Amino acid sequence: MTGRGPARRGVLTAAASLAAVAATAPGAQAAERSGGGAARSRWTTSWATAQTAPTATDTVASAGLTDGTCVANVRLSAGGNVRLRYAHAFGTVPVLVGPVTAGGLPVTFGGRRQAWLAAGSSLTSDAVAGLRAPQASRLTVETRLPGPTGPLSFHRNTHASHSVDGERTTSVFLLAGVDVTGAHGPVIAVLGDSITEGVGTPDDADLRWPDQLARRLPGSAVANLGISGNRLLLDDARFGPGGQSRFDRDVLSLPGLRTVLVHLGVNDLQQPPSQTDPALVLAGYRQLVLRARNAGLRTVGATIAPFGGWTRWTPELEAVRQRINAAVRTGRIFDAVVDFDAALRDARNPARLLPAYDSGDGLHPNPSGHAALAAAVDRRDLL
Repeated sequence: MTGRGPARRGVLTAAASLAAVAATAPGAQAAERSGGGAARSRWTTSWATAQTAPTATDTVASAGLTDGTCVANVRLSAGGNVRLRYAHAFGTVPVLVGPVTAGGLPVTFGGRRQAWLAAGSSLTSDAVAGLRAPQASRLTVETRLPGPTGPLSFHRNTHASHSVDGERTTSVFLLAGVDVTGAHGPVIAVLGDSITEGVGTPDDADLRWPDQLARRLPGSAVANLGISGNRLLLDDARFGPGGQSRFDRDVLSLPGLRTVLVHLGVNDLQQPPSQTDPALVLAGYRQLVLRARNAGLRTVGATIAPFGGWTRWTPELEAVRQRINAAVRTGRIFDAVVDFDAALRDARNPARLLPAYDSGDGLHPNPSGHAALAAAVDRRDLL
């Protein structure tokens, strides 16, 4: 896919075909009517991930694929009928997607086995015929990319095993979400950093705290939008757009969402350049809350957990953390607050993680710490 002219014509042709099929395709019947007569989607997110652009060290994503096959093994929270969402947030050329299978069954897009994913855009499949996934189940999605694709938008480390052309990877390429029809509890997006992403937990164990939260809430859906190294305020070439930049794309685009839980801030403090003005972090939180409320979403804010054993911790940054947390607890910024600081701190040394919860680096909790984070979330705050 080296010439823009043919690619553009392919996108326009595919778009016209999709439009023609939309009125009659089974996926077009996914809207139900509420009592007031307005269309209300029955689809909700069940699994999702947040994308970043590849860097030079991300060899597969930066080089792209030609006639490649990506296999993603994702853990659903809620179950039901299934459809897939692809995205190419950082792409510069369209990518042909397909054929695709989910759970071994063929996936279609407007009735066709292949579709163009436009650069910077997203692509949603039809409901997968014959597939009804149980809640808390694993779903294998196999995606062929005829290519050449050019650099691929991806999530670098999901702390789960996938493959590209038979080689193991922990990255997911282009696949951005799995939607289902069976959620009957709160649908939650967690906008977070490496702790949300799952650092400190073993691969393939599903012990990240959003996974453990989902197990506490049967029938609910929890979308993990954590990116390792991510900040609230600043963008980074490797760690992705900050929470302010990616909020609309990563959070507001999710179907059926009810609540967003914001767990960002520690990287603003400890990553150079350090943010030492609490007022700027708090202002960033307030802006996210305004945007969420404009979309009809409930907001839950998490306090910043201790990181006193981390290599870049200083007493000055600890003072900033304490001021931010005090304002989050008492400042009525969010609709509700979950106190991750209180859940993880060592009572004898509140600047540090409780040793039983420390993965060993002073910043990231181990699986027991992740369980404590999940337990700290009050279900009533999510409704």
